[in-house]
Amino acid sequence: QVQLQESGGGSVQAGGSLRLSCARSGYTYSSYCVAWFRQASGKEREGVAAIYTGGGTKFYPDSVKGRFTISQDIANNTVFLQMDSLEPEDTAVYYCAAGHPPCGAYGDSWFAPGNKYNYWGRGTQVTVSS
Repeated sequence: QVQLQESGGGSVQAGGSLRLSCARSGYTYSSYCVAWFRQASGKEREGVAAIYTGGGTKFYPDSVKGRFTISQDIANNTVFLQMDSLEPEDTAVYYCAAGHPPCGAYGDSWFAPGNKYNYWGRGTQVTVSS
């Protein structure tokens, strides 16, 4: 069973930056599709970035492209989400999730239905004030 622990959330003013971390433990496979999702109050959950830990391939939806960057520390089984130029609309609980490859095998998005993320962290709050 894979365990995921997020950290790095907090409050920031618009235009600022935050870096979230997702530490992975209890893994039984060498590679995963690791993604960051967010859910704002009253809204549906949306994916904001994903990475294939085996080869480093990344995916971003258009909504955050250019502002969010996903990366990994392979030695420490940690995935990061660097968020720059934050906007109040980015306020949400951010979740780390992991699934088995192949990543993005269904649809034209790694977050399209059919691309399963089986393991989830508990989330970390990000609040952006104007």
